[in-house]
Amino acid sequence: MTTPALTRGAAPAKLRRVGADPLRQSMLHLAHLLPERADATVLMDFLEDDLREGLDALSDVESHFAELLSALRPDAVCPRGLIEAGDDLLVQERLELLMDVVMRLRRRLSQAAGLLRQTPTT
Repeated sequence: MTTPALTRGAAPAKLRRVGADPLRQSMLHLAHLLPERADATVLMDFLEDDLREGLDALSDVESHFAELLSALRPDAVCPRGLIEAGDDLLVQERLELLMDVVMRLRRRLSQAAGLLRQTPTT
C-alpha cells in the first residue's frame, strides 16, 4: 500500500485519472490536506482499511438481500428455500462488523478533522 506521505504531491493529478479506485482517490485527496506527520499517515492507513472492510461487509449484506429476492421468485418459493434464505448467520456477522466499522470510522474521521484544524492554510 502506498503511504499518503509519499503521494502527497501527486494527489491532484491522480484524482483526475479516469477509472481510478474512488476510495483510493478519496484517501489521496484527504492525505494531501493533512499535515505530513507519521500519525496522519497511520490514520490514513487505518481509515482506508476500515472503509474497505465496511464496503466489503456491505456488499455481503447486499448479496444476502439479492438471494432473498431470488428465493421469493414465483418459480422458486418453497418452505425449505424460504427457511434457508432467512437463516444466514454470515449476514448477521457482517451486520455486526458493519456496526463496529461505522463506530471506528466515526472516531477516525474525528481524528482527521482534528488534524485538519492543525494544518496551516496558505
